[in-house]
Amino acid sequence: MKAENSGLLAVVDTNVWISGFLSKAGAPALLTRQVVRHGRPVFTLATFAELQERLWRPKFDRYLSLEHRKQLLRDVDAAAFWVTVPTEIEQQTFSRDPDDDKFIHAALSANAPWLVTGDQDLLVLANDLQTLGLHILPPADALQLPSFQNAP
Repeated sequence: MKAENSGLLAVVDTNVWISGFLSKAGAPALLTRQVVRHGRPVFTLATFAELQERLWRPKFDRYLSLEHRKQLLRDVDAAAFWVTVPTEIEQQTFSRDPDDDKFIHAALSANAPWLVTGDQDLLVLANDLQTLGLHILPPADALQLPSFQNAP
């Protein structure tokens, strides 16, 4: 899949990607398809590495073949808007789980207005990070917004 429109920039947390890959229906699946087809999912080396590492876990063998997982990663990579996190952003901490900061760093580095996640450690930061122009929300809420509905 190739992004048709680079207007929608969004960071999608690993948990949403995995949920979307495992189920054809539901908010994560709809959200990830919308972002890949009509926007640009934002990735850094760290966020993509986490997606790869988690997707290769043996617990997913019975749900997704290795070839299917490879294809999903190729599709996401092809649509991705890749960013490098500047040192001044990378050194900032936001979340009570430091491993989650990489998603905020990706969004801030890309000037992406959306971080879509199911992770409560990130969702509790929604009000605090709006001042930086970053909106953190779960997939079902994102799908209600015109930015995620009005695809070309």
